[in-house]
Amino acid sequence: MATETLTLGKALNTGLRRALENDPKVIIMGEDVGKLGGVFRITDGLQKDFGDQRVIDTPLAESGIIGTAVGLAIRGFRPVCEIQFDGFVYPAYDQIVSQVAKMHYRSRGKLSIPMVIRIPFGGGIGAVEHHSESPEAYFAHTAGLKVVSCANPQDAYVMIQQAIASDDPIVFLEPKRRYWEKGQVDLDAPLSDAYPLHSARVVRPGTDVTVLAYGPMVRTCLEAATAAAEDGRELEVIDLRSLSPLDLAAAYESVKRTGRAVVVHEAPSNIGLGAELAARITEECFYSLESPVLRVTGFDTPYPAARVEEEYLPDLDRVLDAVDRTFGW
Repeated sequence: MATETLTLGKALNTGLRRALENDPKVIIMGEDVGKLGGVFRITDGLQKDFGDQRVIDTPLAESGIIGTAVGLAIRGFRPVCEIQFDGFVYPAYDQIVSQVAKMHYRSRGKLSIPMVIRIPFGGGIGAVEHHSESPEAYFAHTAGLKVVSCANPQDAYVMIQQAIASDDPIVFLEPKRRYWEKGQVDLDAPLSDAYPLHSARVVRPGTDVTVLAYGPMVRTCLEAATAAAEDGRELEVIDLRSLSPLDLAAAYESVKRTGRAVVVHEAPSNIGLGAELAARITEECFYSLESPVLRVTGFDTPYPAARVEEEYLPDLDRVLDAVDRTFGW
């Protein structure tokens, strides 16, 4: 078994390399993904090894990247499109919701759009405007799209390959503030034996409060769980992994045991994923709940200037405060 310690970014790079090796129809395309290797170097070395016909530097035109990928997908290729930063995806939004999400239905199932749209998302890197957004609710709300987010190197390595192998269009959200964090990655485990792409996972068992998160907030919630344990409270942390479709079986089972739930994400609270999760948990677990489902999120404002972003982002203290409030009802 080849287990290596990799950063999340390197795990994505290795997963993309495996996908290119295993299927000649896989194509990577985006701004600066080739010679430069991407702004975050996620595609570093891939153009050198696979050529500029498979790792393609595109013009600075997100709608053109996605529109071209739709045509390639219809012709049987598996394009992997990189949107350089989360806030740059909006010029391609029309293509994504009007073409990518609807082509399968419009053709009565005759056409598949097997494409992946990689988006580094979230804050925490001290970036300027348009570089620290969390647009997941736009895409999770769109019928015909699937949306996933990795939170650790092992999942990054496996999930990117699973997404590329899928016949459905998938928005793949990468927590950019976690690109440099390291973890163990099993490079030899068969993809067929991997944890299902659209399944949630309990990443820390507990008995007192269920904490739901995804992407960059999973680590924050794990840190909160460690801190809470010092005060005698055991938080059960669930990594959702898939935002559309949602897999809430583990969440329901957990909440029925703990009686309390806290949902954490960087995106603003208004009409966010947290609202949907709270509604579903309330419907399914109403008679088990000892308190309302609480949300810890970014604020309902545009993302702030970098010097004050730590005041905006959910952190350990805000998660623990929400946990405390669930015991106050």
